[in-house]
Amino acid sequence: MAFFPYQGKQVFYEEIGQGAPVIFLHGNTASARMFELLMPLYTDKFHCVLIDFLGNGRSDRVNQFPADLWQDQAGQVIALAEYLHMGKIGLIGTSGGAWAALNAALERPDLFCAVTADSFDGRTLHDQFAENLIAERAAARQDPLARQFYQWCQGDDWEQVVERDTEALSRCAREQRPLFCHPLNQLEVPVLLMGSRTDKLCRDNLKQEYEAMAALIPNAVIHFFEDGGHPAILSNAEAAAEMISDFFHQHSFRPFEVVR
Repeated sequence: MAFFPYQGKQVFYEEIGQGAPVIFLHGNTASARMFELLMPLYTDKFHCVLIDFLGNGRSDRVNQFPADLWQDQAGQVIALAEYLHMGKIGLIGTSGGAWAALNAALERPDLFCAVTADSFDGRTLHDQFAENLIAERAAARQDPLARQFYQWCQGDDWEQVVERDTEALSRCAREQRPLFCHPLNQLEVPVLLMGSRTDKLCRDNLKQEYEAMAALIPNAVIHFFEDGGHPAILSNAEAAAEMISDFFHQHSFRPFEVVR
């Protein structure tokens, strides 16, 4: 097991595969385990790096997540990129991890060459976000499959992790915190905005939201899968892997040797 330091804590990461470097960023209440079954689709093309964000999975715990959670997670991604010394890295963020990926690229475009942002709500959280989130999380705690997923990702203390995450996101929504550290028109790296038309966990007008974001981002493309649930990278696993691979290889990815 490998860890890197961040603000006095230890953050878990794992490296798999050969090729150009890509960091995978999990969503809220999940962990790097959500990508394990996907790795055979990527490891023959990329040097894949999986991270458990602080307070999740195998990383050290925190007493409270910040309201600006996705910006803090971006800081962890930047710290990992600097720690690995791999040159420019690709980012794949799904759900909450998509906000973290975009914030990392906004803050440090010198470290990242391209971003895939999958299955997330975009520039804002809708008006009923906090109330809906609390209701959804309460229902999930009563769902045996959801409980099993939480425990698989987080371990035996999953209830505390889910509660801390719910509190942070609810605070972010109610206080109307900005979701990005800089305006999107300052984003220098290419972005693939990806999602599914039938994703029930994203906003209803996701297509229009992605189009509005793409109009702001200097180099952005959009792809929607006709079917599939949340997130698209899982529900359309093979097609998503092919699309992401093609997108990344169009943006200066070359095989390399990892230098330590």
